[in-house]
Amino acid sequence: MTPTFSSLNLVLLGPPGSGKGTQARLLAERYQLPHISTGDMLWGEVTNGTGLGGEVHPDLGRGELVSDKVMSGLVLQRIDRDDCARGFILEGYPRRLEQAELLDGILAELGRRIEQVVLLDVADDVIVHRLKGRLIHPGSGRTYHIAHDPPKSPDVDDLTGEKLVQRADDRESVVRDRLRYYHEHCEKLADYYRNRDQLVVVNGDQTIDRVARDVDRTVGVRVVA
Repeated sequence: MTPTFSSLNLVLLGPPGSGKGTQARLLAERYQLPHISTGDMLWGEVTNGTGLGGEVHPDLGRGELVSDKVMSGLVLQRIDRDDCARGFILEGYPRRLEQAELLDGILAELGRRIEQVVLLDVADDVIVHRLKGRLIHPGSGRTYHIAHDPPKSPDVDDLTGEKLVQRADDRESVVRDRLRYYHEHCEKLADYYRNRDQLVVVNGDQTIDRVARDVDRTVGVRVVA
């Protein structure tokens, strides 16, 4: 029997380039819940030239994590909005144990909890290949891949005709550093959620449709209006 939740608060974990954003968008569409990407939120601040964007841009360019204080503040503001009343799909946060504990504290203050955590498992070499070829449309966050999902015209966004860019943190040297950090903290984070019976692991080295199928099977819930 399919479990039923009056709300669904879901977290997607995985290394950079594992497909968290793609799967989060698909889940958000299926369950009609907001997709919250901390990475998109931060890069949006940079693109819009805000004070926060100027503060975090150097860290993002080096592939380093933004402070817990900044991240927890952004997440709290976002999940406290009315459109998150029935739940949310959160990706890009938490990335380490201390942030997971902060997130649980934030949700507890709101009388809420995480229902499930999906970890997308992808090998490092696959990640490097994916990110080296990734192109971004800065204004919208639309992504392309030189080999697997190229734009109709080279280096140009399909919808606006504006120039596509490679994010600074998608350079191979930065990606390798990000992966080292990820593995350093991944096990503790996974164990944290595993010990709470919240964690499921999905093979992320498949086609988008097959990953989506496996993710959907693991979530397997119906949101009640």
